[in-house]
Amino acid sequence: MGHHAEKRHPRNLKRIDEHFAKAKEHHDKAAYFRRRAAAAESNVIIFSDDPDATEKLIDKIERLKKRQGVMKRANHLIRKADREGLADLGFSEETIAKLFAQDFAGRAGFPNYALANNSANIRRLEKRLAAIQNAQQHDETTEEQFPDSVRLVDNVEANRLQIFFPEIPPEGIRRELKRNGFHWSPAAGAWQRHRSNRATYLAKLILTNHTL
Repeated sequence: MGHHAEKRHPRNLKRIDEHFAKAKEHHDKAAYFRRRAAAAESNVIIFSDDPDATEKLIDKIERLKKRQGVMKRANHLIRKADREGLADLGFSEETIAKLFAQDFAGRAGFPNYALANNSANIRRLEKRLAAIQNAQQHDETTEEQFPDSVRLVDNVEANRLQIFFPEIPPEGIRRELKRNGFHWSPAAGAWQRHRSNRATYLAKLILTNHTL
């Protein structure tokens, strides 16, 4: 190798190292925001048959909207290099340092995909909320009769699927009910669980396969 190439070689290695360092920094930053998004999303599982589903969805939507506002505000402060403003928003020094770290394209702050994903989650949850509210408005309590005077009541007002027995059911039926999520309610005088298609399927299966 000639002496000119020998001189360039260390510089080339240095540029390669710097390139990989930048790439790793960008990867670490992207992974950090993916973890943050996953942590927020892991707290999202709200079942439609939950009696508090409407309130939980409203609360979740409001928190996501607040997060969207904070991310937008943070990006505005980053463009102004206002670290004090970021601290006032509640960001720690470590998080502020990550927010100011630039990616391979020289961009800092919350990435566009974080804002887009958060906005998509808001729209998705708003659709779920509207669907649940619409279903609640149009549902009505229904009752189905089974042999031995057993009644299966889909109680919309209480948001419970209820099974009324004329007498205490045998131990085998009680065991099967408990195994499938039904609980005895002295106040209602019924075995019940939250309303859902699954609950109705299980109740009918139990009542069809067992007799008093």
